[in-house]
Amino acid sequence: MQLLRDQTPLTYVVWSILALAALSALFTGRWSVAFVSVFTFLVTLIPLFLAPRLGLALPRRFIAAIVVFAFATLFLGEVFDFYERYWWWDIALHGLSAVAFGMLGFLLVFILFEGDRYAAPAWALGLIAFCVAVTIGVIWEIFEFGMDQIFGLNMQKSGLMDTMGDLIVDCIGGAFGGLSGFFYLHGRSIGGSRAVMDEFIQLNRRLFRRAKTRD
Repeated sequence: MQLLRDQTPLTYVVWSILALAALSALFTGRWSVAFVSVFTFLVTLIPLFLAPRLGLALPRRFIAAIVVFAFATLFLGEVFDFYERYWWWDIALHGLSAVAFGMLGFLLVFILFEGDRYAAPAWALGLIAFCVAVTIGVIWEIFEFGMDQIFGLNMQKSGLMDTMGDLIVDCIGGAFGGLSGFFYLHGRSIGGSRAVMDEFIQLNRRLFRRAKTRD
């Protein structure tokens, strides 16, 4: 319960919207909306309960980003049909998520080397981070396919074209995330990425025993 209490205001706003949407949908008999609202809320809780079991501490900004992404993808995308209303909605979400997963992939690989930036070439860690981001993108496409087939949703929209477009954007975003890790190892930053990585490392200092303090 402590994890639920110690979050950003943005996270609480999203949770409140989902709770109100679910209750309203139940009272009015809009079962599909109620299902998506509850399901989205449960998805936002996954990192809160999974991270401690993996021995990780996630910054509140990480949690907020995951919550907003799930809200934008599942709730706004499906309930309010943002994917059809705004042609760029799907592209933006996939691009931003791929960047985030690329950075997270770099950090997870960096953990294997206990934060030793000289244990492997920077380009190799960046490439692995890219692969992690693309792999997650592929898994997400499989998830969309499963949701469409099992629950009758329309997450894939135009089918093959939508899937391939998403994977291309995932590759671009993943490359950006991998480059963020590459530049981090060289003491540089892309768009404030170093500050985010430093915060993660500080919260999980025991996993980065060989990491040097910030230059």
